Amino acid sequence: MAGDNGVPMPAAQMQIDSVGLSFGGVRALSGISFNVYPGTIQAIIGPNGAGKTSLLNCISGLYKPQQGQIRFEGRNLIGLAPHEIARLGVARSFQNIELFRHMTVVENLMLGRHVHMRGGVISGGLYWGAGKREEIVHREFVEQVIDLLEIQDIRKKTVGSLSYGLQKRVELGRALAMDPRLLLLDEPMAGMNSEEKEDMARFILDISEEQRTTIVLIEHDMGVVMDISDNVAVLEFGQLIAYGTPDEVKAHPDVIAAYLGHQHAAH
Repeated sequence: MAGDNGVPMPAAQMQIDSVGLSFGGVRALSGISFNVYPGTIQAIIGPNGAGKTSLLNCISGLYKPQQGQIRFEGRNLIGLAPHEIARLGVARSFQNIELFRHMTVVENLMLGRHVHMRGGVISGGLYWGAGKREEIVHREFVEQVIDLLEIQDIRKKTVGSLSYGLQKRVELGRALAMDPRLLLLDEPMAGMNSEEKEDMARFILDISEEQRTTIVLIEHDMGVVMDISDNVAVLEFGQLIAYGTPDEVKAHPDVIAAYLGHQHAAH
């Protein structure tokens, strides 16, 4: 398959195919299909209750859809437990901060390395031999994440003592510490002031460009979405109403109607 400029499109890293999810009689997702390509920033937008977080929960294994498939690098994720999906290279941040508030920044980030740790509790606790060598390797990786997110000054502070914006940055760091090939971000900028949002947008772009990590992002700030995303999927009432580049999506009449009201769609 070729793009508009004739250059072949890369193979999709993740394929979301006809995904349907219901809770009792309530239809949360209905026939959702789109591809996510390697190294891109894929935004998912839509009004509250559109099904955005439900879709992320399906990808990360928290929910099991009743219909469809979600394939990541050729492997169907549906039916796998969240820890199995994490081991495949999928990391997740949450809308509400899910950090250990009484632990330090470094300790929280080290927890993000647990999917890669082979040494048992005993060898790690003794800090000897293979356990010690493994600890050093993981610590070096965490230090790279700390440098990338510019949180050197707070590395020894307990998470509960930090501002909300810094806690969100630490949560991003913990997801990055897993060294994911696919990073799922659920409203990483919610509740932030404009300066904190600018910083977070810059870090997300750095992760995409320098680490070549694929990012799927839910975000309500349309300015940020349109600035940093390669592709945008728009959900409304659990259905996909538009998919394309930011410019294509902005001009889509169904998107204009969903966000601005049907009276604007005619103008």
